[in-house]
Amino acid sequence: MSGMRVGVVGVGYVGLTTAVCLAERGAHVVAVEVDAAKVDSLNEGRPTVDEPGLRDILVDGLARRAVSFTTNDRFMADREVVFVCVSTPEAPDGSADLTAVEHVVDRLANVLPPGAVVVIKSTVPVGTTRWLAELLQPNGIHVACAPEFLREGYAVHDFRHPDRIVLGVDEDVAAEIVGRCYGPLSSPLLRTNLESAELAKYASNAFLAVKSSYANSLAALCDRTGADVLDVVRCMGADGRIGTDFLEPGPGWGGSCLPKDSAALLHTARRHGVVLAEVEACRRTNEAQGARIADTLRRSVGRPLRDMRVTALGLTFKAHTSDTRDSPALTVCSQLVSGGAHVQGYDPRLAAVDPGVLAAAGVSAVDDPYRATKAADAIVVLVEWPEFAEFDWYAIGEQSPGAVVVDTRNVLDGELVERAGLRYVGNGRRAFGTGGTG
Repeated sequence: MSGMRVGVVGVGYVGLTTAVCLAERGAHVVAVEVDAAKVDSLNEGRPTVDEPGLRDILVDGLARRAVSFTTNDRFMADREVVFVCVSTPEAPDGSADLTAVEHVVDRLANVLPPGAVVVIKSTVPVGTTRWLAELLQPNGIHVACAPEFLREGYAVHDFRHPDRIVLGVDEDVAAEIVGRCYGPLSSPLLRTNLESAELAKYASNAFLAVKSSYANSLAALCDRTGADVLDVVRCMGADGRIGTDFLEPGPGWGGSCLPKDSAALLHTARRHGVVLAEVEACRRTNEAQGARIADTLRRSVGRPLRDMRVTALGLTFKAHTSDTRDSPALTVCSQLVSGGAHVQGYDPRLAAVDPGVLAAAGVSAVDDPYRATKAADAIVVLVEWPEFAEFDWYAIGEQSPGAVVVDTRNVLDGELVERAGLRYVGNGRRAFGTGGTG
């Protein structure tokens, strides 16, 4: 693909990763973004998203003049392939808001040369790409759908080592052009029609949501029966038909994909008269996790939330990112605050988290974990940051003796926490020592 002229529209997690990684592979990439401040930052080598490894690839691409960023659509005029990577947020009725995608396609229609391929990487409902293809057909522009499967915190790794590439395309010529753009692949390229590619993305994310909610339901059952959820999911995961991914219980699932994609899938299903009861149920289970954790705190501490000082360890939607979009950790914090608790929060990426988001959740941010946990009645682990297991729990026990540690992610050594003079409560775990409540 050396020297192939590629365009990218949108520089969020997906767009920026796509731009710099394609430049790394030898393409000449121009990325268009409407936010001039982001463009300036990127052209100066400062990433606008918090993603491991991204800065080095960005700086290298800029130095080689393999990638550049602009607000001007006219730089798309000579592009062979353009990847559309703008957001499709959830609308009030659960559908995907396609305003940004429609706006981008209208702009590209006016500048792209005939024969170019527009590749929709944005997550869009079934039928969207075909509709866009019909709009662009008079201009001689091809359209394909290549949904992304990048994990935040691992986006660069996943782009370099995808487990599959899904390409929805009807025309062989468009498939050949996009194939050249990706270059030699060590992973399978799964070619489908446009509708199958669109639905594959929604179906994948909804299935992960179902699996994660099932793990949380199992944890609740383990709490009642004396079983240990870690043993249960270890036995399940050993079955090759099931696997271990997304079987870890927690405070619920969130982020930029699972909530909106499961809602959009349900909206599409309802439009077509199909009931996806499994997805509906998993969303109800997810919504119940905050109340379940609040109830665990009340029972374990033995007094109302309004009388508690609670420390929340972890505020992002998952480890290895500063993203707080639909963060289950903040959902739990909001629930505790609404019950009257005073909540202080610490996160390893606190410096990159918008203070306004924390204020909206009622969380007082503290940039040191030991200050955050001082004089706490309860400490709730809400994100699976590995650093939390490495804390000096004896020091925490000395300044908060007898505090209850509710480990919703099961990342701590429960026996060590108990030896430190604290009371450990795992998520679906058996009791530890005399103080654990399971």
